[in-house]
Amino acid sequence: MNQEEIILRVNGTNYRVRIEPWRTLVEVLRETLGLTGTKKSCNEGECGACTVIFEGKAVYSCLLLAVEADNKKIITVEGISSNGKLHPLQKAFLEQGAVQCGFCTPGMIMSAKALLDENPNPTTDEIKEAMQGNLCRCTGYVKILEAIESAISKSKK
Repeated sequence: MNQEEIILRVNGTNYRVRIEPWRTLVEVLRETLGLTGTKKSCNEGECGACTVIFEGKAVYSCLLLAVEADNKKIITVEGISSNGKLHPLQKAFLEQGAVQCGFCTPGMIMSAKALLDENPNPTTDEIKEAMQGNLCRCTGYVKILEAIESAISKSKK
């Protein structure tokens, strides 16, 4: 088998892995590194469940070959909490009831985090625009929007 050795910089840890060059980042995160918070769903970049932050931007990890991520900074939902404390977005999603089945939640949170990293005080329309690539079949979007706005409000205090 044709394999390549790459280094994935995930959540502040470097992982040296040997992988087939056609494997996607979501596959390697889940199946090789055991980071199952990133969900594998449509494999077509349509649902957002696999969203990670890649070099500071929200990307669909199902559309990115893992070899393209060699030595690049990747943040997954597992990497945003610190010292056993949930990230404010994670906490807000729980408090606001924005989690139903939870399948879309990691991608939603990562898209919201990428937005807030770039723009800590977005308008409601900017939040909606940033989240438009993430689909949810359970909650609708009102609670998700409320959770993001709650996290923003609490960060201002």
